Amino acid sequence: MAWNAHAGRMATGLHEAGQMPNRTGRAGTPFWRRKRLADMTPAEWESLCDGCGLCCLHKIMDEDSGDIAVTDVACRLLDLDTCRCGDYANRRRHVPDCVHLTAATTSRLNWLPSTCAYRLIDQGQDLFPWHPLVSGDPDSVHRAGISARGAAISEDHVDDLEEHVQAWLDIGTDPFTPHRKRKRSR
Repeated sequence: MAWNAHAGRMATGLHEAGQMPNRTGRAGTPFWRRKRLADMTPAEWESLCDGCGLCCLHKIMDEDSGDIAVTDVACRLLDLDTCRCGDYANRRRHVPDCVHLTAATTSRLNWLPSTCAYRLIDQGQDLFPWHPLVSGDPDSVHRAGISARGAAISEDHVDDLEEHVQAWLDIGTDPFTPHRKRKRSR
């Protein structure tokens, strides 16, 4: 089996600049319910990140089948306590393959967690109650057990990504559920 180490890393940027967008607009409707991803301001776009850190976990791809596996190995820039990028503004200088998520690429990234706000809005769904924009609390994602906090290891401490596979992206399964230790049978 041939493996391609596919980082599939994406930086998390919620409130990195310390600015929150105006959550409501017309008749009190939150921006994420009335705007498409492509129509959001940069501040609105960045605020959609719930800070789970799951997108910053390495993925590997089976070059023969194209199957993607999710690991518990985080990008070296991910702060494992806060689940935030340690150098968000300069992340691409340090990690050239950090995925730049855009409205155009969101639907093609099938490895984004089913709970990801970008994915949800792209699919016409609403945010979960624990999302910081809904709850008003940036730690609500961690209390809900949705984040990588306590479940990831830095890539600085890993030699073999294959030893850290948590789940395979199969149709109908979500590797980002609390019980991620499923092994793939071949």
